[in-house]
Amino acid sequence: MSDMLKGIAASDGVAIAKAYLLVQPDLSFDKKSVDDVSAEESRLDDALAKSTTELQAIREKAAQSLGEEEAQVFDAHLMVLSDPEMIGQIKQNIQDNKVNAEAALKEVTDMYIGMFEAMDDNAYMQERAADIRDVAKRILAHLLGVTLPNPSMINEEVVVVAHDLTPSDTAQLDRTYVKAFVTDIGGRTSHSAIMARSLEIPAIVGTKEITSKVKEGDILAVNGIDGDVIVHPTDAEKADFEAKGKAYADLKAEWDKLKHAETVTADGKHIELAANIGTPKDLEGVHNNGGEAVGLYRTEFLYMDSPDFPTEEDQYQAYKAVLEGMDGKPVVVRTMDIGGDKELPYLQLPHEMNPFLGYRALRISLSERGDEMFRTQMRALLRASVHGNLRIMFPMVATLKEFRAAKKIFDEEKAKLVSEGTSVSDTIQVGIMIEIPAAAVIADKFAKEVDFFSIGTNDLIQYTMAADRMNERVSYLYQPYNPSILRLIKNVIDASHAEGKWTGMCGEMAGDQTAVPLLVGMGLDEFSMSATSILKTRSLMKRLDTKKMTELADRALNDCDTMEEVMELVEEFTK
Repeated sequence: MSDMLKGIAASDGVAIAKAYLLVQPDLSFDKKSVDDVSAEESRLDDALAKSTTELQAIREKAAQSLGEEEAQVFDAHLMVLSDPEMIGQIKQNIQDNKVNAEAALKEVTDMYIGMFEAMDDNAYMQERAADIRDVAKRILAHLLGVTLPNPSMINEEVVVVAHDLTPSDTAQLDRTYVKAFVTDIGGRTSHSAIMARSLEIPAIVGTKEITSKVKEGDILAVNGIDGDVIVHPTDAEKADFEAKGKAYADLKAEWDKLKHAETVTADGKHIELAANIGTPKDLEGVHNNGGEAVGLYRTEFLYMDSPDFPTEEDQYQAYKAVLEGMDGKPVVVRTMDIGGDKELPYLQLPHEMNPFLGYRALRISLSERGDEMFRTQMRALLRASVHGNLRIMFPMVATLKEFRAAKKIFDEEKAKLVSEGTSVSDTIQVGIMIEIPAAAVIADKFAKEVDFFSIGTNDLIQYTMAADRMNERVSYLYQPYNPSILRLIKNVIDASHAEGKWTGMCGEMAGDQTAVPLLVGMGLDEFSMSATSILKTRSLMKRLDTKKMTELADRALNDCDTMEEVMELVEEFTK
């Protein structure tokens, strides 16, 4: 009998395949006394051999799909597995204390983990603790006869089912085999949902109960457009989903015809459609989807993918690659946005009750601790500016004093480079992200000093509504069409235009098909989104008349009291 579940539609597409449960198994065990220590040592040797074979296969797969550099993390794991001192201590523990291999393994590896974690002044050694923890879990799983899930080794068509997916889990998903994923928790703006859209994998999040309803191998029908998932679909339900999948594929084929078209509304107004990227490799997706600019280059991935602070030269080469790759089209680079849920193992941040409202992004860059890191990034960006059309924006700006301090560092580093004889562009625009309500309210003050605004709606919405966008219990308050959010956005756009400046949007709302008509009506100049949303949005804009959308926006801002009323109004104007 089929079972229909409803979740949040996070990434468009339809798929039917069997379930692959990406759920951590129970690795609990009892400490036992043993008489046959040789048998326990043999069990340990067998688990070590299986773990080694498994890791070698994972490493080979990672090298093929992610590159040799990314695969090197598994070399450290293999070294732990072959460490004679650690393995010797585990066997000695079995012999001396006559305990089962599981208990001996845990006692010795816990000792090593604690020792390495205590080395606060050595980030490299602290990383070894994580390596040992991962390897110990793998060995323990083999001792207990249970299988650890490994998304990178999937080699048949599946729908991945999980409580949640980390960004690293999502990055391992091979589109050849992973046809969709469904999770218990999460929202449209969670990192896994954003990555799913980039990978063009259908995704449904926030079902609350998918992991409790599904067993390994169950057939699932997933509709990432509507947020529906059916467990054990009937033949009729499969046929219905397959028809929806074909209709979506036909629609995508129509969108593909717009790859080289200009983005214009029905009455001929040009609007810039840009893409959000994380690395230079993402430019392929920008070009394949007809992106007219890069509206957000998230530079924190340079830091997160490095074992230490990336050097000025490393950053310069990355920025240069993107600027040259866009061949004169605008590239908006966001300075380092670390903190919140984005941590660096080599930058020990203080524990905070609410890190999203704490020491993060520009607040780190402007602190004594982050000054050198920020100046290094400024120098790299300034040097790269001669290779394209560079725009720099600062994240998490709350006050004019913060912007002025950041701009002062920009000006100081530019003057130093020029005095050294280094070429720097004189046309760099410097702006800020509007993601804190305080900045949105006094946008008229900021507009006199910045070159542009880019509205980060993901954070602006959660800060305005005082609702964590990752918490499904308050997900109903994540309301992009709430009149309060729309009024903040309109205030920012109007403030920039009054000073002859422009406003873009780089949050997920920029590609939201319900929000786009409203934003066109409010006069938003640039829409930046996941590259895979560009052609769909270009198609929509071709059908929008700006005068009619201006009337829509005015009515939404002045006549609507709730998000639901705004949604009904949009439907009325665009049907």
